[in-house]
Amino acid sequence: MDAPKAGAPPSIKGNTLRVYLYLLHAGESELRDVQRALGFTTPSLASYHLGKLMSAGYVSQTSHGQYLVVKDSTSEILEGYVKLGTRVVPQLFFFAVLFSALVGFFAFMSLFASQYVPLLVAASLALVAVLWYETLRVWRRLTTWK
Repeated sequence: MDAPKAGAPPSIKGNTLRVYLYLLHAGESELRDVQRALGFTTPSLASYHLGKLMSAGYVSQTSHGQYLVVKDSTSEILEGYVKLGTRVVPQLFFFAVLFSALVGFFAFMSLFASQYVPLLVAASLALVAVLWYETLRVWRRLTTWK
């Protein structure tokens, strides 16, 4: 296994990533709020992940015991994603939507003109398949949370 590069942000993934995303979305939260929202069985599990985020410098604790995101590290932690308000979506999602619409259009137009359309549709389908594959691959790294 490769060691992290010097100066690289710590690897935030799995439940720790879910906790970061929850705090990014919900704002200041207490330990029990994090536990309940993410379905952790014990407060110590939520505390463990909050501690990892605190030691990495992404989260701090207020004097009232609430946790909050110290700095917006979305670009560091969520490479390949875009933050839209409180939502986080893969960067390639927009390209996937655009090219899906184009393929639909070319497929419709192929009903009326058939010269180069089969090649164009095949190329477009291949492009859409690659874009959706990459979008879903990146999206799977992001654990779903409610």
